Amino acid sequence: MKALAWLIFIASVAVVAYAVVQWRKRWAARQRMAEARFTAFIAQLRPPMAAAPVTASTATLQERLLLEAAGKAGEAGEPALAIQLYARLIARFPQSAFAAQARDAVAEQKKKLAT
Repeated sequence: MKALAWLIFIASVAVVAYAVVQWRKRWAARQRMAEARFTAFIAQLRPPMAAAPVTASTATLQERLLLEAAGKAGEAGEPALAIQLYARLIARFPQSAFAAQARDAVAEQKKKLAT
């Protein structure tokens, strides 16, 4: 008799757990569908924006910002991050005036990283 009561209790807990899991799956599916509908709605409202043309002043600004960010990362004791930023600068703007300076700074940061 006592074993039967425990069996019924365990079975009811299992049924409730199964119901909760199924409810969560349905809820997650509804959320994904709602997000997809919202994304489609927003895409219809706003036409795609054309990429802004890169001008010489914009490129120079980006170069300078990358160089300054890399320098500050190096000063902050993050040589790996500084090397990544210098590499991004060199990859994007290989013929820029800052490329030589970035290459020299990468060599210095590699020395810091090695020690």
